[in-house]
Amino acid sequence: MWTRYTGLFAIACTGALVAANELGIDNAKDRNRQQCSGMYSKKGWGGDTDPFILTTFEKAPAPNDQDAFVSLVVFEFRDEDLIGLWPSPDAPEKEYICTQANIDKKYCNSTELGHFILSPNASDSRNQILSTKVNLKDPQAPKYDVQKTGYYCVGSSPFSDGATYKGKVEFRNAYGRLPAAQIAKLPFYAGITIAYAVIGIFWAFLYAQNRHDILPVQNYITAILVFLIVEQLMTWGFYDYQNNHGSNALAKVLLIIVSILNAGRNSFSFFLLLIVCMGYGVVKPSLGKTMVYVRFLAIAHFVFGVIYAVGSLSITPDNAGPLVLFVILPLAGTLTAFYVWTLNSLNYTMKDLLERKQSVKAMMYKKLWWCILASIVVIFGFFFLNSFTFAERSAPDFVPMHWKTRWFILDGWLNLVYMIDIAYVAYLWRPTANNRRFAMSDEIAQDDEGFDMGSFGGSLDEEDPRTPTREEMNSGVGSSEAKKKGELSPVPPRPVTEGGARGERGSLDGETIFAVGEDGDRWSEDESPRNSGERQKLTGKGD
Repeated sequence: MWTRYTGLFAIACTGALVAANELGIDNAKDRNRQQCSGMYSKKGWGGDTDPFILTTFEKAPAPNDQDAFVSLVVFEFRDEDLIGLWPSPDAPEKEYICTQANIDKKYCNSTELGHFILSPNASDSRNQILSTKVNLKDPQAPKYDVQKTGYYCVGSSPFSDGATYKGKVEFRNAYGRLPAAQIAKLPFYAGITIAYAVIGIFWAFLYAQNRHDILPVQNYITAILVFLIVEQLMTWGFYDYQNNHGSNALAKVLLIIVSILNAGRNSFSFFLLLIVCMGYGVVKPSLGKTMVYVRFLAIAHFVFGVIYAVGSLSITPDNAGPLVLFVILPLAGTLTAFYVWTLNSLNYTMKDLLERKQSVKAMMYKKLWWCILASIVVIFGFFFLNSFTFAERSAPDFVPMHWKTRWFILDGWLNLVYMIDIAYVAYLWRPTANNRRFAMSDEIAQDDEGFDMGSFGGSLDEEDPRTPTREEMNSGVGSSEAKKKGELSPVPPRPVTEGGARGERGSLDGETIFAVGEDGDRWSEDESPRNSGERQKLTGKGD
């Protein structure tokens, strides 16, 4: 099942990752000189404001009290080839900044001093390209209006010698402050929340209808459905709050809460799957001390999951060292323990039910086994297909080409697999009118060597394969055969009259066969006391 439990297993490892809507830009490291993000046009997603990209720099003192400039360019990623100019066909690299030397070479003009050099056909671009320079003594905030949906970048470079700068780039979409790569999560988690609520309503109806016949495992399923509704609602609320207010302190607190709830969901999912596979409630009324061990494992997995979530939010890839192993390894250990224990328990339960010929219960667990197998196949198949795509992640155009769907590959589809698994398990273990009777009773084993009424009837037919017809009885045909078979027949022959024995009466037409009742002393209408005297005269018997 699952969960984020692969079937009900690897679906437990998914967390909530959120990118900031404001990105830092500086010249401390080369990679920080350029920041990129996807952007939706106003028509592309809707909203109240016009989307824009705003770059602000901190005021910094210039060396020797001179002006210090920063070259800045804003462009859509597909127009990257229009930035810079090749000095010659065999030149090793482009000239990007309009310096006095490049002005002398006619690569740019004097009005573009300090700007990024643009290709002569840059005006034919489908999107606007903004090239300017900013004075750090009195920094202005260049604003770029986004007209079309695309992947936009802001590049910078110090123009003055010795200039250092630090600033922020705000990618503001029309719908709000949530990054464009994350906005699809807002309706997605809203839909997931509604879907869990619908499942919960149906489950609550069945639970209330059969509330006097509920199994313990069904109480756990009820708890996890309520937990999932709350957890998905909190996740949707976090993205909605960030979209309206940005990444402030409260948004970070909500992110920590969502991460903790996510770790709780993963642990609860593995716990529920494990006790279901052990046969709790259906095969076994109690797990005894084993339930204590399962709870300890679930609690340990939850604690390690919270540590992993907090660590992933506080540790960046730059400062990650050997200590990160102490965050990952405990979680991997508890996850492996759940995997092995769950599969072994499911196989043992199915084997035990088949040996005891409990076919109906075995079919339930066989369906669960197929559900888990299908989930694993889907997950590995999805990873296999996407491995070809991620094999090109080092290509410069990988993120610009996949920024709209990357969230679904990393997070969305696992949520769908988990929801389908939870819904299927809830369907298999749904409350019914005969829950306890089904759980506490065993089927009567039907062995091939056992007694069978059909075989008993067949043996009688073999001993007397042919019954004489009325015509044969009238004509006397087959009487000798019947007489011989009567000696071997387990049914005693009917008593016959003397005349019948001599063959004087061959027909039974018109005869009436009376059934003697239990009350032999009861008079019939012809044997009333009024006719008793005549009867005595005819028979010659007195009182």
